Amino acid sequence: MLMANPATLRKLVKRYEALRSAHARLGTSESGRHLEDVSYTLCVTTGTRTVPDALIAAETQLRAVPSAGPPAAPPAAPAALAEVELTA
Repeated sequence: MLMANPATLRKLVKRYEALRSAHARLGTSESGRHLEDVSYTLCVTTGTRTVPDALIAAETQLRAVPSAGPPAAPPAAPAALAEVELTA
């Protein structure tokens, strides 16, 4: 089974939940289109055909990933590179 990028998957699930809530409140064709779009993307990303299956697959995949702490700081640039002056 192909595993989606965890950060991407989390964003998709959050976006789906937000759009589902917005569509329940608004019920417009535009909110429906946005919900359909994210639902399709969530299904494709998880390799499923239905939203309930996609949400289960996303939950399963995300549980398999160790929770990440704060992002690591990027490595410091070597002192020689830090002193280089850029000119246009």
